[in-house]
Amino acid sequence: MTKKSNRGFGGMDKDLQKEIASKGGKAAHAKGRAHEFTSEEALLAGRMGGQKISQDREHMAAIGRRGGQARARARKAAAS
Repeated sequence: MTKKSNRGFGGMDKDLQKEIASKGGKAAHAKGRAHEFTSEEALLAGRMGGQKISQDREHMAAIGRRGGQARARARKAAAS
């Protein structure tokens, strides 16, 4: 096992990371460089992402398999 480095953003306290990231987001909005999605843009982006991932048949099969296994575990637990 390797020791985790305390250098850089990843080594900071989670609260400090959140504070710094928040300042960056606020600065981007203040400069007009941040993009805020309209509901139509978000809908389109979500649809495009869903269509892209659904083309990966192995990934979709793995999702279905995990869902079936979880359902079988739940039924088994309920029967006990």
